[in-house]
Order: sequence, then structure tokens, then C-alpha cells
Amino acid sequence: MGKRVRRRQLLSSLTKKQKQHLRDFGEEHPFFDRVSGKEAKPQICQLSESSDTSNSESESESEPEQVSGYHKLLATLKNASEEEEDEEEEEEEEDSVDDAEVNEEDVSEEEETAAESAEMQEKVTLSAEAEEENHGDGETPGESQKPPAEFTDAKHEALFSLETNFLEEEGGDDCSLKVSQDPFVHHVNKELKEKEVQALPTNPKTTHRLKWPTLGQLVFSSRFQRMETFKPPKDVDLKSLHLQKPLGSTWTKTNGQFMSGPQKSRCPFSPLQKELFLLMNSYRDLFYPERTALGNGEEIRRVYCLHALNHVLKANARVLSNNTRRRSQKPGLSEDDGFRDQGLTRPKVLMVVPFREAALRLVQLFISLFEGDSKKKVVVSNRKRFQSEYGSDPEERPPNLKRPEDYEAVFVGNIDDHFRIGVAVLQRSIRLYAPFYSSDILIASPLGLRTIIGGEGVKKRDCDFLSSIELLIIDQADIYLMQNWEHVLHLMDHMNLLPLDSHGVDFSRVRMWSLNNWARFYRQTLLFGALQDAQINSVFNRFCVNLEGQVAVRNVPGPGSISHVLAQLPHVFQRMDPENLATAIDARFNFFVNKILPQYRDAIMSHTLIYVPSYFDYVRLRNYFKREELNFTHICEYTQKPAVSRARHFFLQGEKQFLLLTERFHFYKSMMDTFPTAPRYQITVVSHMRDYCGSLL
Repeated sequence: MGKRVRRRQLLSSLTKKQKQHLRDFGEEHPFFDRVSGKEAKPQICQLSESSDTSNSESESESEPEQVSGYHKLLATLKNASEEEEDEEEEEEEEDSVDDAEVNEEDVSEEEETAAESAEMQEKVTLSAEAEEENHGDGETPGESQKPPAEFTDAKHEALFSLETNFLEEEGGDDCSLKVSQDPFVHHVNKELKEKEVQALPTNPKTTHRLKWPTLGQLVFSSRFQRMETFKPPKDVDLKSLHLQKPLGSTWTKTNGQFMSGPQKSRCPFSPLQKELFLLMNSYRDLFYPERTALGNGEEIRRVYCLHALNHVLKANARVLSNNTRRRSQKPGLSEDDGFRDQGLTRPKVLMVVPFREAALRLVQLFISLFEGDSKKKVVVSNRKRFQSEYGSDPEERPPNLKRPEDYEAVFVGNIDDHFRIGVAVLQRSIRLYAPFYSSDILIASPLGLRTIIGGEGVKKRDCDFLSSIELLIIDQADIYLMQNWEHVLHLMDHMNLLPLDSHGVDFSRVRMWSLNNWARFYRQTLLFGALQDAQINSVFNRFCVNLEGQVAVRNVPGPGSISHVLAQLPHVFQRMDPENLATAIDARFNFFVNKILPQYRDAIMSHTLIYVPSYFDYVRLRNYFKREELNFTHICEYTQKPAVSRARHFFLQGEKQFLLLTERFHFYKSMMDTFPTAPRYQITVVSHMRDYCGSLL
């Protein structure tokens, strides 16, 4: 309290003009500087020995700094909070005090206050210098006061840098890149013309249908004038696929369990993998909606890992080869466009997966594709940290937990859905936790990318690392419908935009189509899911504009699961015809409330379960049931366990006639024994047409 009183006394001695000038300029007007009548005593300071040998320090630094009156007042103003300043302004407006001379007691108090503030400032400076010494590894000022950032490997930056490394002569020859038939070379060297890009919005999409032995009905489409189709060959040789070393020799070991054919003439791929890789290796966009966790999920994961790693190794080999050529080039010669071999940023491949367990399996596949049968172990930095953060403990799983087989296959291992990690690959070494702008492959979840991309109005946001993505892989897209599909749309909106910062790129090495902002026409997108959904189809049709064309698997759905229901239960589908798509939601709600719900309001129709896919429809129905005072209970994905148990008990005992259940709760919990001994109950689905064909009934 004493310091506040002294501060008010100091401020009360100033006029309004002086206070205004002090706030605007941080100092008193020179006209009002106080001059003491006493003679200043000379001060003697002893210089240190190091000061004699230092030539960089100025004389003003060695002399003691004399604190003037306005500096003392400024120091007190900085320490004052905003609330105190408001109180002081109110008191100053009420008390119009005239100018008064400061007596000797006030001057001594003022000097004491200034000495205290100078001591505090000296402590702050010393602590800041100590923090800079402790955190001097490239950390910006003020970072130590923020929450700790996510871990990134900064030790191996020079070892994995593409700019400072060269192609090894041993086993690193670039012969595969020189072959004109290599699809990678053919794709990245293909040049678009300005007229083709300008005519793209008005060009009609040309389509062609083909039937392949394993994939079935394929639809080839393209908005560019040229479109080529092909059929898969009967036999596939690894040499004809132009795999980069060492993938040609390690793939057979990694994919041994899925190889087909006799022992002597075994095909290195399964029938599904062979057709998928032929499409991937042609650099066309691909949509495969028949991926299942229990069936072909692991086959698909291995084949797109092979394609991604093959693409990265070829791209890096070209950069390292050009580094060697530039080093051997005679000085003084002008550089040509033959060295344009990279994008605006280094990340080339983005792999979007739903859970950490999927990211763990991807990295393990990368390591096995490098090692194979070789005795040389791959150098993997930060491997133990990665295993601890992305692995899972089997003891954490509750005992005697019964779940369906498909649930066990999806929710296995670490199911955290907020993660992102950079992977750098250089020759036979892998660097985990690499900074994004020093990575070749990015593995992340939609939520992990959304938190770093940010939204409009967010100060700290970054999406430049997506500017030069050449291969985008979205696996298990159907799960993102249950997580948050808006994150996927937000990601696609920020793909292949021009970066806001150069990030140290050498523009003489950047490909021309990247400089022209045409990277989206060269990006290959691989989309895998378990169903043909309207939202997934929309992403494929809207954001996939690869100049090589698009391929979508469009097989007619087989018999639905409704045909496998053994119990004799009536299944009634009621159709409604809204006027337009904009009014479909309101029309569906009114149709349910007015036409369907009255049929189940009788006491005889007890145990009615209402299954709602959309959370917004669930909230709307819950509020309607409360207004109508219906006998109901409700369960959603945000309901706590005690509330879930109570709702199940009330519904089981018949105390509640209706139970509202969301699709996301069923997806994440999927309890086979949700209603173990319940009497006969009805299921009413409030949904779009896609859910009528689902696997609920």
C-alpha cells in the first residue's frame, strides 16, 4: 500500500498536459524537467579488466546511467496494472490539483521508488539472459514462457538435409530415373500449357468404363483432353515396375504372407495388390470404397506404403544426383532448367490415418521395406520415443470386454486421434520427429492437422508445408465421418496453396509447375474407405484434378446385411419427397414427428429405440421430446458412463418408453450386450437414404 500511495503522490504533482505527454511519448516534456539546486557529487567507478580489452563497448555503457525524473515515473507506470491506472485517472479528474513543488521528502521517496524499480528491471534482465543461455538452441524470445511445444528432432538436421548431401556411388545409381518409361519421370516432367489450365473449368469430364478381374467395374475419368485407359497384364515383374533400390529386393520379404502363386513362380503381389499398384504407379487419382478392416485392410496398407516410399526415394535420388552434378560443374557456367527437381517446400507425401496405431504400422512398414533380408540395420532416430508415444500397453485393455470382430479390428492399439509426425528419409536412414519443413513424409490425423492449420482469424497458423504435396493418401475415410468430416474438408481447402514464406528454398531448383501454382494438377490422391458415401464421393470429384486422370471403383453393392437377419422382424421403409435439398432436413424432421412418431406413442409400443445418425437431429429430437413431455431417455457420444447405465436400466425395465441413440455412440461403444435381456423393441431410424443401406438392420 505504501508504494501505491507514493505513486499517486508523484502523479498528483503533474498537470494534465504533463500526464498526457507522459502517456503519449513515455517521457516528460523537456520544458518541465526538474533541476536540482544542489551540486552533483562526482561518482567514481572502477572498470573491470575485461573492459579495457573490449573495443565493441561504447563509453556510454561504461558510465553509470543517471535516471531522470520522467524515467522514474515511467518505471512506476509500467508496473502499475490497468485497474490502478483507471482508478488514478478517476481520482485525477476529480481532484484538479495545481502544480506543486516536490519537497525533499517526496524527492527521497521518488529516488527510493526508482531504485526499487531499477533493481527489479536488473533482475528481469539477468533472468532473461539466463533463459537465453539455457534455451539458446534456436529458440525465439518468449518461447520459454509458452507451454512446451511438441518434440521435434533438431540434432540430425544436417545429416538428413537434401541440400548438403550427395548421391552415394555405392548402390545409389540413378539409372532408373534416366529411363524414359519410368512413370515417375514421365509424370513430373510432363508440362502443362496455359491454355489447358484456362480451359479446364469449361471442359466436360470424359469417362470410360472398364472391368478388371479383381477390382471389378472401374470408371476412368479426366477433365483434360487426353485420357488413356489400360488393362492389367497377367504377369507382373518387379523390374518392369521401376522400383527404387532397395525396394525391389525387400518387398518380397515384407509382403510374403500375401504373395500368390506357386513357390517357384510366385507373384510378388496378391491379385488385389497387383491391380491397385498398377493404378498407383500410373499416378492417377484412385478411389477404392471396398476397404475392410477384417479383410483387405493390411494388403492395401502395404501396397500404398510401397508406392509412397518408392516416390520419395526417387525424388530424393534425383535431388542428390543433381547436387553431385552441380558440385562437379565448372564455375562460371550458367545453370539451366535441368536442375529443377523439387517443390516450394520439402514435404512430398501426406498420409492421413485416423489413429496412432495406424501411424505406428506405417513406420514399421517403412523400416521393414528398408531392411528386408539385409543384415544391415536401418538407422532410425528417436525410435524408442516413437514406440512409447504411439505404441500401446496390452494391460490397459479391460479384461472380459466383448466386442464384435470388426470393432476389434478398427479400435486396436493406441486409438488417440490427435497426432502428427514428420518422417525424413535419406538413402538407408529414417528420421522420426523431423520438423515439418525438413520432412519427406507427414503422417497425421485430421484433428492433428486442423490444430496446426488453424482457421480464419487465428494468429498462429501454418499451412505452407502442404504447398508441395505430390502424393496424398487418405486411408479409412469412413472413420472420419464419425470423427469430424469438417477437418477433412478444411485440409483439402488448404492443399497445394502458394506458401506465405520462402522457408529457405532455392528457387533455381523449383519445378516450373510449382512456381505457376499448378501443383494441384500434379498431386496424386489415393482415397480408401469402406463404403460409397456422398461426402466421400464429393471430395474425390471436387478436389482431385490430377492431369493423369481419375479412377474410381464403382461396383454394384451386393446383398445387404438385412438379408442375414434370422429373426422374423418386419422392416418398413417410408419414403419422403422434399421440395429441394435445402429443405430436406426440416422436411425429414416434420415427417418423422407428424407421420411416424404418433404410431409409437401408445403404451403398447414400449421399448422403442430411435437411432439418429446426425448429432444435430438428435439434439432437435431431444428438445422436442422434452417440450412434449414424452417418457424417454437418451444416450449420445458425450454421455457419461453413469448416465449411460441409468438410461440402459430405465429402458430395460420399461420405465422409459423411448430411447434416443446416436450413431457415433454406437460406433465408438458398439456394445453387443447393450440390451441383453430386453423384451421386444422397435428400431426407428431417422436418417438419409445412405443409412437405410447400412449395416444396422
